[in-house]
Amino acid sequence: MNTVTLSTALVRFDPSVETVADDELQTQSELVATLLGMSRTMADHTGHAARSVHAKSHGLLHGELRVLEGLPEPLAQGLFAAPARHAVVMRLSTPPAEMLDDRVSLPRGMALKVMDVEGERVEGSEAHTTQDFLFVDGPVFPAPDAKGFLKSLKLLAGTTDKAPNAKRVLSSVLQGVEKAVEAVGGQSGTLIAMGGHPEVHPLGATFFTQVPLRYGNYIAKLQLVPVSPNLLALEGQPIDLDDKPDGTREAVADFVRQQSAEWELRVQLCVDLERMPVEDASVEWPQDLSPFVPVARITVGPQAGWSDDLAREIDDGMAFNPWHALAAHRPLGQVMRARKAAYAASSNYRSERNGCPLHR
Repeated sequence: MNTVTLSTALVRFDPSVETVADDELQTQSELVATLLGMSRTMADHTGHAARSVHAKSHGLLHGELRVLEGLPEPLAQGLFAAPARHAVVMRLSTPPAEMLDDRVSLPRGMALKVMDVEGERVEGSEAHTTQDFLFVDGPVFPAPDAKGFLKSLKLLAGTTDKAPNAKRVLSSVLQGVEKAVEAVGGQSGTLIAMGGHPEVHPLGATFFTQVPLRYGNYIAKLQLVPVSPNLLALEGQPIDLDDKPDGTREAVADFVRQQSAEWELRVQLCVDLERMPVEDASVEWPQDLSPFVPVARITVGPQAGWSDDLAREIDDGMAFNPWHALAAHRPLGQVMRARKAAYAASSNYRSERNGCPLHR
């Protein structure tokens, strides 16, 4: 951690950093109903219950996380309190409840499950032994709070299992508009979320938790950054999706089948609750106030990258949930609180409908 940030007054965690809205329980109830409706729609159509969001996986990876040595006290917290090695599972995916053609180009998510983690757990996670982190390849959540989250999910629910060809055409148009916006130095999170994401290799992307979590004595957001030269070479590189509905998955598998790869896990500590809010997930925390700094490295060796067996093991057999967590990494803010009930309900439905217990 650089000396500028170390000399800055870090915001210490206290339960008072969260403000619970009066109508949160009602919003959470509607979120659960919306997500389960999406799952049931797709399960009735396909005969198999997939995730309510991020149903389609593009990469299923096994690797190792190594906590760095010599971390100063503000960084040596929770999972990262001491040097250690943990097996990890990484799941690369896209948001809808549908298995859409990859030419409907949407944001990419990277879920990280750290295995065999010891320590006090958040309430409801006592039976788990993992620490899960959810990342997306953009720095901010598309909605500020749980109500905004619900509104976006209702829009997705209204189009679930409808007009796949129209979605592909719209995505092509939106990609063109987004390129024009980026050509003049801008970026539209709305266009990207609607299908305007560039058709580039996902393994070259930087991923963000977008929403905050407790970081031991402090508060943080996390970032997952490619650091091996072969991953860095993929940044912004186009992938061929012509007549390849699963072309993203193929590109990932082609890469990891032959090569190792390494990412750095970085932490951004909160130093100003006004400019780095806990309850508004749509605000990007300024890196000039507090940069992301490394706390761990993740390495994956050559492997299949995706297969039917891996899909049964990870897609069907695991749930990735930020509330599978140590107390030291308790999720914070409205969006995270909404995820607690919604993700648990979605996982339970998937397990019951498929008759497949979730193992992690």
